[in-house]
Amino acid sequence: MSIRLRLTLWYSGILAVTLLLFGIGLYLFLHYYQYNTLEKDLADNGRTTFSRIQKNLGISLKTGLVLGLELENRDFYSTNTFLQLYNVQLNTVHQSVILQYYGVKLPIRLDRFKEEKEFFVKEKLEGQDLLIYNIGIFDQPDGKLLGVLQTAIPIGKYEMFFERLQYILTFLALLTILLAASLGWFLARKALMPIDQVIEAANRIESGHDLERRILYDGPRDEIGRLTDTINGMLSRIQVIYSELDEAYRAQRRFVSDASHELRTPLTTIRGNVDLLEKMWKMSLDNNKLADPQQMELSLEAMQDIAGEAQRMSRLVNDLLALARADAGFQMEKVPLEMKPLIEEVVRRAQFLPRRAEWIVEGLEVLEGTIVEGNRDYIQQLLFIFIENAFKYTAEGVVRLDALRSDTQIGVRIADTGIGMDKEEVPMIFERFYRADPSRGQTAGTGLGLSIAKWIIDEHNGSIEVTTSKEKGSIFVIWFPAAFSLSLQ
Repeated sequence: MSIRLRLTLWYSGILAVTLLLFGIGLYLFLHYYQYNTLEKDLADNGRTTFSRIQKNLGISLKTGLVLGLELENRDFYSTNTFLQLYNVQLNTVHQSVILQYYGVKLPIRLDRFKEEKEFFVKEKLEGQDLLIYNIGIFDQPDGKLLGVLQTAIPIGKYEMFFERLQYILTFLALLTILLAASLGWFLARKALMPIDQVIEAANRIESGHDLERRILYDGPRDEIGRLTDTINGMLSRIQVIYSELDEAYRAQRRFVSDASHELRTPLTTIRGNVDLLEKMWKMSLDNNKLADPQQMELSLEAMQDIAGEAQRMSRLVNDLLALARADAGFQMEKVPLEMKPLIEEVVRRAQFLPRRAEWIVEGLEVLEGTIVEGNRDYIQQLLFIFIENAFKYTAEGVVRLDALRSDTQIGVRIADTGIGMDKEEVPMIFERFYRADPSRGQTAGTGLGLSIAKWIIDEHNGSIEVTTSKEKGSIFVIWFPAAFSLSLQ
């Protein structure tokens, strides 16, 4: 059963009960008020007539001394009220003219006078509804019933009125419930229309289409409005998460593709050189002689290629392992480090790296006594990544390293006069396997170094500034938060 139908049934049921209670209450009130008024008027008339009854003693041949009951003739000519006087001893009845005309006798219930002296009854005589007021006439000394005075009025029009009132109330109640149910169904449909839109939007999301669509609602900020806002907010978050997941999936596919490409190249070289060596040694065995100097030279070159490619694969695997640790939330151990000796060690070892540019180091004295909370091995790896990249992409010119210092930070600046980059490429250089130079595959490297560098910087709560210009070189400034300075102690 739908919510709309349940709301309509609840609304109609409550309205039906309300109308039923109202109708019953109105009917009972009108019935009580009308008949209470009739009974009061009839009782007043009866008591007035009762006060004019005359009691006369007489002698009967059968019973002896009897008491006669008489009224004035004018009482029996009343046209508004039926009157009947019954003498119990004589068993005689005196009636008003209208009762005599119709030949109708009012029923007398003597048994009720044993408990009541006066009472009302409703009787139906000759198809006419009558309200009868009965008053007992008693002998004062012994309380013996002498007679009964009855006054009655026709109540047919009142009974008909209340009967019609029942039909009218029932009809109006049914009509009102029907109209209210129709209106309630319409209002419920209008009020719950945003929920249908929510269902429609959810169905579109389930099918994976149109995540940018939102539920349109221009009604008041009621429960439906707040629900719509909540659903729209949830859809926005789902869209963001879906976009992030989609981007992560594309990045993963790109990562796997690039890793496969980087691994396939050295494997192809190793495989080719192994085949070459196998052929050369097979020829030597077939000819039962040692390889000539030319074959030995080719063999040596092949083994050198194998060793070089194996080292390249080892570096790639180590880089992938480092990034896997980063993705797994690896927390490196950090201790207070004095920066000047650490960087001097990096500078000393960097001068032995393959390079064609001039290597200039200056300004390290500003690091005197500075301390950084960090990991020695990872900071050295970080600096070597930037220095090696500077050497790699600077065929001629200068690679310069110097140090910077502020009140709260320590900086290491590495500048080169190499090929540089377009400014649009800067946001992407820290992505895995991204290579800014157009000679990808010609310049040695895996494209993972800067991704590892960015992870190391983030782990040390540092930051990096990049300034670059095409064909003019690049400047990288790595900032570390300073723990404290020995020079201030």
